Amino acid sequence: MGLHFGDLARIRHIITYSLSPFEQRAFANYFSKGIPNVWRRFSSSFFRVAPPMIAMYVTYTWGNNVHEQSKRKNPADYENNE
Repeated sequence: MGLHFGDLARIRHIITYSLSPFEQRAFANYFSKGIPNVWRRFSSSFFRVAPPMIAMYVTYTWGNNVHEQSKRKNPADYENNE
């Protein structure tokens, strides 16, 4: 009665081929091409991404330290309170 999800549209004069997922190799060229490609992409973008991240981390920790110090009371103000 209904159409299957892959057969929702009828396109004429176009031939499509597909391979079953069970016949595909899941890790084809994983070690020969995959790992070198990951290393190439990581090394090309590391120096573009890392410096701003480091700067943001240093600024964030500095701001938190300054905030914690500003919340503390000065003990010298309360030495002669008795």
